[in-house]
Amino acid sequence: MRIKFSRHAKRRAKLYKIPESTITNILKDSGLSPGEHEIIKDVKGLEYPLKIVVDVEGDVITVITNYPLKKRVQK
Repeated sequence: MRIKFSRHAKRRAKLYKIPESTITNILKDSGLSPGEHEIIKDVKGLEYPLKIVVDVEGDVITVITNYPLKKRVQK
């Protein structure tokens, strides 16, 4: 499994001070099937839940964007 970050995703991570290691750890833990996915996770150290949008093709996961949600997710 290879994880690629789009230029947009790298810029969002830098803007919101989200470490790439946090994103890669979340993606490694979730078994993703081919296609586009939205992942919303509570991350320690961030005030809001983190939203990650990825596209899976074969063994390559491309992170399209990532950012903290401004609204809490109802559980």
